Amino acid sequence: MVCPFCAHNDDKVIDSRASDGGKVIRRRRQCLKCKKRFTTYERVEELTRLTVIKRDGTRVAFSRENILRGVQAACGKRPVPEDARQRVVDEIEEEVYRTYEREVPSAEIGQLVCLKLRDLDEVAYIRFASEHRRFQDVGELEREVKELTSRVKDVKEQAKLF
Repeated sequence: MVCPFCAHNDDKVIDSRASDGGKVIRRRRQCLKCKKRFTTYERVEELTRLTVIKRDGTRVAFSRENILRGVQAACGKRPVPEDARQRVVDEIEEEVYRTYEREVPSAEIGQLVCLKLRDLDEVAYIRFASEHRRFQDVGELEREVKELTSRVKDVKEQAKLF
């Protein structure tokens, strides 16, 4: 730290304490040149807030809870363990923060949810996809189900084909 009195860049910490409910560390320092004491505060840097651009063009703050609510609704009473649902939301949140800096289209989040649910539970996937992709008729839903049933699900099933 640079001393506010003499601008020297060498000091020692005399005392450190938590402040503001543990969110801030208050440090008493002493300049090694002029011997004057001063206080500094250390705070955790806030994560960059992401904004979600909705279909209608409005912008809202990114919310993990909204994703969880959608996953919970899609899974409904399906035999999908709660920890698996939470893991899906964790993975989506991680991917969104890794890929986007400031703004993310809601359609991209919906696509990530679709990809995760497709591997987790096919019925939950269809439930979510019908809302996300806004199927216009039964034919679209039927095509989606056919595509889902024709895809190879994992490496073990791929081995059965050969």
